[in-house]
Amino acid sequence: MRKLIALFMLAGILFAPVFANAQEAEETAAQEETTPVAVEPASSPTIVDDEIVAEELSFHQVVKEKFIEGDPLYMTPVLICLILGLAVALERIITLNLSTTNTKKLLIKVEDALESGGVEAAKDLTKSTKGPVASIFTQGLMRYSEGIEMVEKSIISYGSVEMGRLEKGLIWIALFISLAPMLGFMGTVIGMIGAFDSIEAAGDISPSLVAGGIKIALLTTVAGLIVAIILQLFYNYLVSKIDSLVNDMEDASISLVDILVKHKLTGK
Repeated sequence: MRKLIALFMLAGILFAPVFANAQEAEETAAQEETTPVAVEPASSPTIVDDEIVAEELSFHQVVKEKFIEGDPLYMTPVLICLILGLAVALERIITLNLSTTNTKKLLIKVEDALESGGVEAAKDLTKSTKGPVASIFTQGLMRYSEGIEMVEKSIISYGSVEMGRLEKGLIWIALFISLAPMLGFMGTVIGMIGAFDSIEAAGDISPSLVAGGIKIALLTTVAGLIVAIILQLFYNYLVSKIDSLVNDMEDASISLVDILVKHKLTGK
C-alpha cells in the first residue's frame, strides 16, 4: 500500500510541470478568446476608389453618362442624325453588295446562250440574273433587232438610270454628315449663352457658374464631330463601291457590244 502511494506521489511529481503548462496554455487561450482584439480601422481609399469605379464603368455607361451631362435637349438631335444616317448607310451597303455581279461569268454565259439559243435565250438568261449589269444587258438585247447603234444608245441611257439607283440615299447621308456638326455647334453656342447669362445674373465670374454651360458646349461639339466622322467613313465606302460597280457596268457593256457584233457577223 505504501509502495502504491509512493508511486502515485512520484508520478504526480513527474507530471506536475506538464499539467501546469497545459493549464497555463488553456488559461492563455481563454484570455485570448475573451479579450477583444483591437482592430485597426482600415484607411479609407480615396484616389484608389475613384480609379476602381472608373475602371468598372463600361463603355455604354460612359456614353450614357456623357449624353446626360451634355443635356438630352441638344444631344438627342445629334443622336437622331447618327441613327438615321447609319440606317441609310447599312441599307445601301446591303443593296450594293447584292447588286454585285461576276461580270466575266455573266458575259461567258451570255455568249454561250447566243451561240446555242440566239438572242431570246440570252435575254432569258439576263432577265433571270439579278444586278444592274444584267438589267443593262437585257435592255441592250431587247434592241438587238434595231441595230448595234440602238443597242449602244439603249445601254448608255439605261446605264444612267442604274447609276442613279445605285446613288440613291447618298444625299441623305451627306445631309446628316453636315447637319450633325451644325447641331453640335448650336449646342455650343446655346451653352455659352447660358454660361454668360449665369455670369450676368451673379455679377461675378466664378468657375462654378460657367463650368456647366462650357461642359454642355464641349460635349455637344464632340458628339456632332464624332457622328460626322462615323458617317463620313460609311459615305466614302459607299462612293467607292458605287464607282467600282459603275466601272464594271461600263466594261461589261463594251464587252457585250463586242459579243453582239461578233454574233451578227457570224450570222448565228
